[in-house]
Amino acid sequence: MRKRVLIMGAAGRDFHNFNTVFRDDPSFQVVAFTAAQIPFIGKRTYPPALSGHLYPNGIPIHPEEEMTDIIRSENIDTVVFSYSDVDNDYIMKRSALCASLNADFVLLGAGRTMLKSHLPVISVTAVRTGCGKSGVTRYLSGVLKREGRKVVVIRHPMPYGDLEKQRAQRFERPEDLKKARCTIEEMEEYEPLIDAGVVVFSGVDYKEVLKLAEKEAGVILWDGGNNDLPFLKPDLSIVVADPLRPGHELRYYNGTVNLMTASIVVINKVNASAPGDIETVVRNIKSLNPKAAIIKTASTVRVDGDIKGKKVLVIEDGPTLTHGGMFYGAGIMAARAYGATPVDPRPWAAGTIKETFSAYPGLKDILPALGYSAVQMKELEETIDSTPADAVLIATPVDLANIIKIRKPSVRVSYWIEEVESPGLRDAVIDFLKRMP
Repeated sequence: MRKRVLIMGAAGRDFHNFNTVFRDDPSFQVVAFTAAQIPFIGKRTYPPALSGHLYPNGIPIHPEEEMTDIIRSENIDTVVFSYSDVDNDYIMKRSALCASLNADFVLLGAGRTMLKSHLPVISVTAVRTGCGKSGVTRYLSGVLKREGRKVVVIRHPMPYGDLEKQRAQRFERPEDLKKARCTIEEMEEYEPLIDAGVVVFSGVDYKEVLKLAEKEAGVILWDGGNNDLPFLKPDLSIVVADPLRPGHELRYYNGTVNLMTASIVVINKVNASAPGDIETVVRNIKSLNPKAAIIKTASTVRVDGDIKGKKVLVIEDGPTLTHGGMFYGAGIMAARAYGATPVDPRPWAAGTIKETFSAYPGLKDILPALGYSAVQMKELEETIDSTPADAVLIATPVDLANIIKIRKPSVRVSYWIEEVESPGLRDAVIDFLKRMP
């Protein structure tokens, strides 16, 4: 009899695990996916065009809150945990729940789902969401281009819309993002790379994504999502750590696996961190992966206008503030550095934005840039309109003023990775390129 499987996910790793391990194996029957972390992704179906011949009707996707009922009613044998940026305690509680319901709880091996490319692959992952991983990817894409390499980025998936249409996507121009009806979260990741002249690939079926990317690449940069493991087998594994959250590199499952398998660990944000916290991160890295090279970098912020003495509504990257667990980011740092006073938006939050503040009570004086649907984008607009502020300080990777209507004066915050030691990250990557055939 086929083992009955439930895959726990968040619209990304779950689909990849299914595609690479379960889709064509007749000894398993994947009964359902569950969805967490991301709003509006439950109550969908993984479509027949992606699920393969063993699943002619597709596979239903349910909210994770229904997991207990599904295990019982569907006689589930095995539950496969398949998403990221949750701590070890959370995973073990889910494991205990499955054990109490007589279901096995499975974590797939790190390399089991990694696809092999015939091109050099540099992966950029992290120990947590919000470490500065995307900034490192942008920095490295510039290094590779200056070295004369044809670099493309394959980005961790964010398939929150029509899964069949998102099977394998290529983004070269801003118009491509609009045509694909990307969410704010997708645009935050893709647009800065596109602006830097780098083609971005993403999707749902990464065998197809990889084939598409290999047609025009000389070097592939894997840009990870949250703290998930790479979907491609890296020839050089770069992992970003955050000394503003010392110890987190030991507490979050996927991030710890990344750390253990890293070739290079980048300790970012050293310009904004206490020396003792940096030392803690160094000590933890060496305890888990003594062979990894450790490179320190700075994350510097810049403001494109005058905000001194003003009351500002600070808008930051949504995932960093929510499941990333950060209570501040580049926007708050810029407000402090440039003499502005952040305004608390919570009393004026609308709809699901208000619900997010309830779910993450540590957030204050800051607004997460949530835009997983047209309705939520409208609620974001309403929240910005209602919050009394002299200006809006946009600290998201994409300029929100080009996506939603912001009626207040707005100022952009940008942040950049800078080398602080020599030899540094650039030298390590150039040395890697010299060793490649």
